[in-house]
Amino acid sequence: MSNLRTSRTRLVGAAATVVLAALSLTACNNGTGVKAEGASAATTPTANSSSSTPSASASPSSSSSSSSSSAAGSGSSAPKATGATHISASKASGGSTSSSKPVTCEGSNTKTVAAPLTRPVNHMLLTVTNTGSRTCFLYGYPAVQFGQAQSVPPVIEDSQPQAVVTLEPGQSGYAAISLSATDGSGSDGYTSKSLSVYFYGRSMSGSVGKGAHPSLPAKGVYVDDSLKVTYWQQSMDDAVNW
Repeated sequence: MSNLRTSRTRLVGAAATVVLAALSLTACNNGTGVKAEGASAATTPTANSSSSTPSASASPSSSSSSSSSSAAGSGSSAPKATGATHISASKASGGSTSSSKPVTCEGSNTKTVAAPLTRPVNHMLLTVTNTGSRTCFLYGYPAVQFGQAQSVPPVIEDSQPQAVVTLEPGQSGYAAISLSATDGSGSDGYTSKSLSVYFYGRSMSGSVGKGAHPSLPAKGVYVDDSLKVTYWQQSMDDAVNW
């Protein structure tokens, strides 16, 4: 009897096992089980991907960020580009004025100052400054007239520079005037209280533009027939060497 019960119990247990196995198989075949298994499979590669290739996962985001930055940069740089274009145009416009064709230096675009020198003695220095907005050329030498003199003094030929003196706006050129003989050998001397300076053109055939009338010392300056001038010089040192 007991053997019969044991056999029956075993049969019941085996049947239960078969039922449980069938239920388990059914569960695996329903939608929930498939999804769960798929999710588990998907989760594992994602985790592995995140841990083993961080650069790969960061790359798209970095690319998007870069694209966004480029887009933002492009948008913000547009006004700058417009401004730069505008400034360049303004400079170009202004540049066309400053790069205009040079002119001849004369009284209307320069300022002339006459100053007696202590060394060399009996000499005066003429300083001509370009007050215009364009480059000007000082051709040849100054045509000076003291008082009511009817002629201009000769030039010291050895003082001729290698190139025409060129004055940018604000720059100065120089010439020296030998007023009288230091050894007293000059004649027809007189004291003058006025001075006119005229400017030659490129052809050196006559004066051009307006003359300059720099002030002289109140007591005037003494000149005689040995009066002469140097060519215009680019530097003061070159002028006073004569």
